[in-house]
Amino acid sequence: MLLVLGLGVIVIVVSAVILIPALFATQGGNTAITYEVTRGDLLVTITEQGSLESSNNTEIKSRVRGFNTVTWVIPSGTVVKPGDELVRLDTKELEENLSLSKTNVYKSRASLAKTTSGLATAKISIRAYEQGQYVTELKEREKAVAISEANLKASRKMLVRSDGLFKQGFVTELEVQSQSLTVEQAQLELLVSRTRLDVLQRFTRAMELETRRGELIAGHSYVKRDEAELAMNLSRRTRAQDELANCVIRASRGGLVIYPMPAPWKDEPEITEGVSVRYDQVLLLMPDLSRMQIKVGIHEEMIERIKVGLSATVVLPALTLEARISSVATVTRPAAWWTGNMVKYDTIIDLPSVAGLRPGMTAAVKVVVAEHRDVLSVPVAAVVEATNGHLCWVKTSRGIERRSLELGDSNDEFIVVLGGLNEGDKVLLNPRGHVEDSPPDSPKAIKTQPDISRTAGKAKSKTRTRKPYHGD
Repeated sequence: MLLVLGLGVIVIVVSAVILIPALFATQGGNTAITYEVTRGDLLVTITEQGSLESSNNTEIKSRVRGFNTVTWVIPSGTVVKPGDELVRLDTKELEENLSLSKTNVYKSRASLAKTTSGLATAKISIRAYEQGQYVTELKEREKAVAISEANLKASRKMLVRSDGLFKQGFVTELEVQSQSLTVEQAQLELLVSRTRLDVLQRFTRAMELETRRGELIAGHSYVKRDEAELAMNLSRRTRAQDELANCVIRASRGGLVIYPMPAPWKDEPEITEGVSVRYDQVLLLMPDLSRMQIKVGIHEEMIERIKVGLSATVVLPALTLEARISSVATVTRPAAWWTGNMVKYDTIIDLPSVAGLRPGMTAAVKVVVAEHRDVLSVPVAAVVEATNGHLCWVKTSRGIERRSLELGDSNDEFIVVLGGLNEGDKVLLNPRGHVEDSPPDSPKAIKTQPDISRTAGKAKSKTRTRKPYHGD
């Protein structure tokens, strides 16, 4: 028994020694995966992701000045009828403004009534002075002059009589002197009366008229001021009433209501209960579902190949549509950290009117930028980019050979070969793996040479498989 068991173990060990190298050899040979070069058609496409939107949106905006708080908003995706409530804003501050505006209107009206009355009084006072007060005062002063003249005349007669009586010895010299003083006093009173009359006619009348005319001009200004203030307060009251009414936003037409797309750096919509919104901010959108489009960003390296009118295939979760590019932006969208600082240009694709399209639906857009007929092509995984050109490795009857390639256009999977390969050649799809796994002393093995590295700035990178950018 022991002898039989010993012989069996020896047979197993010998078989393993013989078979294991053959197994390893087979596995190593199978690592050289190849692709046979053939002729065929090659489509060059750009694929981007985007979301559906309407090209004709009715914007629901806030018409309340400054900032206000949303107290209620209709859920996104609701279908409304004309007149339905969409948004309600806080009214507390606006109600206070309306009350203050009403108070200011009452004050302005009272002030305007007072200044209007003052203006009418100023107009009347000019006529009243010229035709009444001035005439009365003029007559009084003329009367005073006449009285003074009569007194002077009488006192002079009395002086002459007293002087005659004094000469006859009937009166004393003291009485004559007293009468003489009376004449002098009458002369002074006459001079004063004439002066007052002259001042009234030459100065007082002019001064009084100028004062009253100035009051009239000031009255006109006061009235205009109060009228302007009243108009302003009326406008403020009307605006406050309108803004208070605008705190309840209603639908002007029926249709679907959606929230605006949030900013790229935000995960939630900007319109929710409790948020503060500003004047003229878009709160909601009512899209026209019969005019849908999709906006995608095209990388700057490929934008030159995008033209208006190119056909595009839009793939939705349950639908595929054929469409065309309607517009291409001439200015890039701002690059930012949330886009990886990638420079892209907005491109619009108009969609046909199809039932079931809704804003926000995600779609993949494939744009055909070139179509090559009956060309040789190889997978991009078979091509290596090096400092001395593009290379590939071909499996022949003599072993693995390295070939330099002249390449043309490409897509995500294949590259057009203009020279370096023939139809029927078998190229390695894993050239780096084959180079690293080949025995170093094999005459057919291809070692990675130092000159097959490329320099970017001052740093060198290893040989890499070429895979051009063709969209996200």
